[in-house]
Amino acid sequence: MLIEIRHVTTYTYSTPARYSIQSLRLTPPSYDGQEVVSWTISAPGFDKRIEYRDGFGNLVHLTALNATHDGMTLEAFGVVETEDRCGVVRGLNEMAPRRVFLRDSPKTVPDKAIRALAHTVSNGRVPADSLDCLHAIMRVVQNAITYEIGSTHEHTTAAEALAAGTGVCQDHAHVFISVARVIGIPARYVNGYFLSGTLAPAEAHHAWAEAWVDGLGWVGFDPANGMCPTERYVRLACGFDAASASPIRGTQQGGQHETLDVRVEVDQQGGQQQQ
Repeated sequence: MLIEIRHVTTYTYSTPARYSIQSLRLTPPSYDGQEVVSWTISAPGFDKRIEYRDGFGNLVHLTALNATHDGMTLEAFGVVETEDRCGVVRGLNEMAPRRVFLRDSPKTVPDKAIRALAHTVSNGRVPADSLDCLHAIMRVVQNAITYEIGSTHEHTTAAEALAAGTGVCQDHAHVFISVARVIGIPARYVNGYFLSGTLAPAEAHHAWAEAWVDGLGWVGFDPANGMCPTERYVRLACGFDAASASPIRGTQQGGQHETLDVRVEVDQQGGQQQQ
């Protein structure tokens, strides 16, 4: 499947900024089942960017704007060809050993409710069939958190989302990851894009999880939609949680009262989904 993506992020400030620096994880990788056909990033200072791979293997572009400005627009646009690999992720440029994804992160620290959920699906330890266990985790997380846009925010933790019983894809992924790590299964956060192909509530800029399965490697699980990623998913970046996998992270001098606007368009064969 050929998927066309346009991801536009606009910052505006009530007072001018003197300097800003942005770390961009806006380039999807090519690997088995995902091939980047074309990709372009437009951002202030991008012609003088520094390019590197972070500890998770994500391609990062570091850009800076050393001039007075009252806002900026960053845009990523391109075409990606995808295949359904039943969620199995192979061929990535892996940098970190899988055991590091057993480590708790600020948004995935388990509480009693998450530990109880882990005990429910596996008695709190890695079962003989971890793949079945992970599918079970995906189902219970989907049932425990009702999808509701605007019910949480970027700083909501897995424990808070589970307690509230509502959230978005980020929250589903965080709870799934936290439960998997309690059991002893390495799990990581993934952000990317999703072409739903339906009128059901969905986020074009999407998030899900990947967990390690012996004999298969990394396998994707999307608790928000109750399925493993298919050809309708485009993988962008991964990390311990949403913060470390964020497509854009930055800071500035000056530029008070920041306003953020994000627009994502995902298109396939004439059908368009927007966020």
